[in-house]
Amino acid sequence: MSESDAIVIKCRTPAAAPEALIEAMLRAAVAPALPVVAASANLSLDGAELYAYLWLRQATAVGPESLAPLIAAAAGAAAVTGLRLAGLQDVRGAAHGARAVFHYVVETDVTPHAEGDLNDWYNVEHLPGLAAVPGTVRARRLLNLDGAPRYHSCYELVSAETLRSAPWLAVRHTPWSDRVRPSFRNTKRTMFRRVAERTL
Repeated sequence: MSESDAIVIKCRTPAAAPEALIEAMLRAAVAPALPVVAASANLSLDGAELYAYLWLRQATAVGPESLAPLIAAAAGAAAVTGLRLAGLQDVRGAAHGARAVFHYVVETDVTPHAEGDLNDWYNVEHLPGLAAVPGTVRARRLLNLDGAPRYHSCYELVSAETLRSAPWLAVRHTPWSDRVRPSFRNTKRTMFRRVAERTL
């Protein structure tokens, strides 16, 4: 899917500046000729973790394990994990065109019996609903092809306060949400600040 497939590099706070990390990622993408359209680096609010994305024009068979060592060396980070993410949904937000300052990520597995319901909920109600909240620039949902948690949803926001707004909370607290959420497993929610980005 255009601009929705991605390789994400996760690491503990690297020694290098975020711009240097993006440069390292783009250099690592040259040899396998990855169809990169954008790159971004996002630092968790507690400063402990960084997620850097290479957004791709189309899916790739290139595994992140070939990129991770190069990026680790350039970033000065000891532990780097790379994952391929396949795009499932990409919804333009109510604040489309505004600068996204924050990047909110929800990663989760789901019990097998609830997987169909989870995907229907995201497709029909949840992702479109959160995208329509004032302050949401873009909402994406991806499938982790290289590990767990399997589902990776990310929201580009103009403010961290968007998560506490009445429209956001209304979308989170619907009867369908209340039915699906108990089936989540291994869930991780992280708010990041966008620290570097590049559009190619």
